[in-house]
Amino acid sequence: MIAFDTNVLIYACDKADPARQQIALNLVSSHTDAVILWQVACEFIAASRKLSRQGFTAADAWARLSEFLDVCSLVIPTGKIVLDGAKNRQLVYNVSFWDAMILAACLDAGVSFLYTEDIPGGDVSGITIVNPFK
Repeated sequence: MIAFDTNVLIYACDKADPARQQIALNLVSSHTDAVILWQVACEFIAASRKLSRQGFTAADAWARLSEFLDVCSLVIPTGKIVLDGAKNRQLVYNVSFWDAMILAACLDAGVSFLYTEDIPGGDVSGITIVNPFK
């Protein structure tokens, strides 16, 4: 199973870099076993305000999230398990709290590949990190 970080969903909507946008759109549309983590869905709505200069509104963000969820399952975290896992990943791997939460949620959901540009590539806690924009 794979998951997308928030930046992949944002880039799928960002018209400022058409090549990067196409990479993100291809990723989201080409994986049948993809999930969207609860935190990523929430972060997407909040971060999408950066696209307002392009005319991307809050209504657009909610509509796009709905479209993403038509092709990817939404995964709700298991509360304390994810928080405990995030603590471990933040302290051991020295990643930001929010990235640690995503890693812990991936483990909780059984995700083996995470597409992101925020965490250095390689294997982290049994999750293969892939930067599709390199």
